[in-house]
Order: sequence, then structure tokens, then C-alpha cells
Amino acid sequence: MAKIPLPDRGQPLDVTYIYQIANAINEVSNEISSATYNYTTVSTRDAGNQVIQTRAARIIAGYVDIVNNESVTAGTTRPFSFSYASDFKYPPVATATVVNRGASDIGDDVTVVIRSITTSRIEGVVKFNKSGQVTTTVNITAIGIPT
Repeated sequence: MAKIPLPDRGQPLDVTYIYQIANAINEVSNEISSATYNYTTVSTRDAGNQVIQTRAARIIAGYVDIVNNESVTAGTTRPFSFSYASDFKYPPVATATVVNRGASDIGDDVTVVIRSITTSRIEGVVKFNKSGQVTTTVNITAIGIPT
């Protein structure tokens, strides 16, 4: 957004300067438009649907390394947890996705389950359905209402 230079004391205001002011006001108006696409609805278990401006929603994304080129046995599980840098007002809506970062197909047959979502942490478990060497990560995305 353009910055308007401040006038000197006693400086006459001309058409160019007034044009710059009006243009800057219009840019601000465009930035804070109340159009419906600028709103996000987050359905919370504790407080139902919460509608806030999209710029005010909190979105956190991260990952947790589960195993790094390790041997796993079919049927074994590994717990994981992910703490947020800052808290949500209500537990957010979150997803967890397994990423096979290794060369083997062992990481293709993995199940992830989120067991707990709080305002500051996600906990879950990864289950390996095949045995062998594997490298996996869990990507996590949480969307919610900030405190």
C-alpha cells in the first residue's frame, strides 16, 4: 500500500495531494472489504460454528518425524504429539497425514489416528501394517479460532 507523505505545516493542499489521500483510503477499504469470501467458518465441538474474518483465523501447519530409516514390525504403533506455538480458544479442526519419505513401499501401508485435540496440542498414533525399513513423517494442519 502506498504511503502518503505528511505535509509540512502551512503547506497548501493541492489536488495531487488530496488525490493521494483518497487513493490510499480506497486501498484500505479494499483490504478490509466485508465480502463473504473474507470470512471463515470453523465448526467447534465446544461452541458450535464460529464465523470470523479469514485474516483473523489461526492456521498452524507442521510435521512430526515418526521413524527415520528404521525397521518396523507389522502391527506395531508409534505415538506422536504436536504442540502449537500458541493456543487456540477452542480445540481446532485438525488433520494428520502420513508421508512416506523413504524408498520402500512399507511407508505406503501406514495408518494414522488422531486420539486427542486440545487447545494447545494434538496427540495420535501411527500404525505400521507391513514389516521392513521405513522413513515416515506425519504432516499436521490445524485451523481454529485464536485466543
